[in-house]
Amino acid sequence: MLLIITALSAWPLLAGAPWLESELPGGLPAGNALSALSLCSFAAIPVAMSMRGTGLRRASLAMLIAAAAWLPTSILLAGNLSLNFAGDRGGIWLIVTLTVIAGVICTLAWASIAATLAMCRRWKSK
Repeated sequence: MLLIITALSAWPLLAGAPWLESELPGGLPAGNALSALSLCSFAAIPVAMSMRGTGLRRASLAMLIAAAAWLPTSILLAGNLSLNFAGDRGGIWLIVTLTVIAGVICTLAWASIAATLAMCRRWKSK
């Protein structure tokens, strides 16, 4: 389900849908809200794949929290809901964004490897 949410929320972003620039009530552009939804649902996948009490679960939860904090952090850095940056703040935002995305990708890769190894161990034990 999380993969479907991620795909459906990322598709308009990748396709450049014109309605992404429309404002939601409160003034937040729809594309910014959809970006946050996509990032959070993507970050939730390794949380769902990991077992409680493991280092993978802790790392995945940390990345989910970072993904959830991405939009508020971006708004604070930009000083506006449209995420228009001035000066060095744009560079800082880019580093923050790339760090969160890379962290989510790494935890997803870790979770995928852990799941594959667990399947192999179960298969060998039969």
